[in-house]
Amino acid sequence: MKTVTIGVQSLVGAKARLADAMKGNAHKGARIDFASPELLWRVLAPNRLEILRSMCGAGPLALREIARRVGRDVKGVHTDVHALLAAGVVDRSEEGFVFPFDAIRVDFTLQAAA
Repeated sequence: MKTVTIGVQSLVGAKARLADAMKGNAHKGARIDFASPELLWRVLAPNRLEILRSMCGAGPLALREIARRVGRDVKGVHTDVHALLAAGVVDRSEEGFVFPFDAIRVDFTLQAAA
C-alpha cells in the first residue's frame, strides 16, 4: 500500500529533513507538509478530504467522475480539486486528476501557544 503522510512542518524542519535526505538518512515514504495547522485545515477542508479519499488508489479521474463519487456538483468539485492542485496535493495528467496514493496518514502535534 502506498501511503502519504500529511503533516505540519516549519521551513527549518523541512530544511533539516532535506539535509538528512542529502546525507542518505531520508525518512521512508511520501510526505506533504504545510507551514501551520491552520493552513493544513484550510487546504484540507472536510469536502476536500472526501475528494482525496474518493481518489485514493483510483488512478486518473475526470472532474465529473470525482463529483459523482462524492455526490456533489461539478462546479464545487472543480473549485476544490483546483485548490488541491495549487497546493501540490493532487496532480494532473492527460487522463485526468490523480492522487497517487492508496492511503493518507495525518501527523502533527498541537502545542499551547507561547
